[in-house]
Amino acid sequence: MRPSTVLSGGLLLAACLLATAASAQTGGEGLSPTLSAVKATHTVRLGYRESSPPFSFLDQAGRPIGYSLELCEAIVEEIGAEVDDPNLKIDYVKVTSDDRIDAVLQNKIDLECGSTTANSERGKRVAFSPLMFVAGTKLMVPKASSVQSLADLKGKTIVVTKGTTNEQAIQAAEKKSSLGLNIVVGADHEQSYQMLADGKVDAFATDDILLSGLIVRHKAQDKFRVTGDYLSYDPYGIMFRKGEPQLTSVVERAFRKLGSNHDLVPLYNKWFTARLPTGERMNVPISLQLEEAFKAMDDSASANN
Repeated sequence: MRPSTVLSGGLLLAACLLATAASAQTGGEGLSPTLSAVKATHTVRLGYRESSPPFSFLDQAGRPIGYSLELCEAIVEEIGAEVDDPNLKIDYVKVTSDDRIDAVLQNKIDLECGSTTANSERGKRVAFSPLMFVAGTKLMVPKASSVQSLADLKGKTIVVTKGTTNEQAIQAAEKKSSLGLNIVVGADHEQSYQMLADGKVDAFATDDILLSGLIVRHKAQDKFRVTGDYLSYDPYGIMFRKGEPQLTSVVERAFRKLGSNHDLVPLYNKWFTARLPTGERMNVPISLQLEEAFKAMDDSASANN
């Protein structure tokens, strides 16, 4: 299936999932449970990933940085306005692809600021912000490899990261095509990448943008390449607790302020086209789908003229 068909076909679904309860009213006295806890502790807990550049990763000093974290910081500012506390502290909490949803459900974090796909299954358990990125499952293989698609991996070993939609996508493809794949699981993207680098597997399957980010981060452009058709459609969002209309409204308001101030595209460019704080450059221009989604967040008068 062509990338444009997969991405365009899923855009409507993404809009529905990522803006669930977007227009929810915030009436009623008091604050929602999450906002009430924030007001009491003067702190917002942000879940971050160590190896999902440029969304959420560590700089040379070991500090969490990234596109998703900047979006979360804008949400924190809006939360501060909602709870009348402009000086909220941020507590950064490490999460993985496997435990990030539980971290939200078990009240260990307030916002998950990583590279998380919003789909209908996850939407039954957690809530998501408006769309912040569109990705899809592809393959990373050694540059010298003859592999061009998943079919070329018949009978070979492929690694996926535990708890990801990519794991589900590869399992579904294997079930459909009976390729005899040996599917192994890495604890996080860094471990999965290292398994490929060490020659323990023939390919690494995850979102195309994360594969590109890992190649850039490891300066491995001469060693690995990203290949294959899209095997899934993965719209990203900031994750938070479901069933809190007031929190949902605050999250969307933060995105709409960024959209109306025309800050979303510059923020994207900062992390995807300009040089990263760690020195690398992604060189991934914004997609038409995402640019249109950002325009839809613009409530300014000029956007409606």
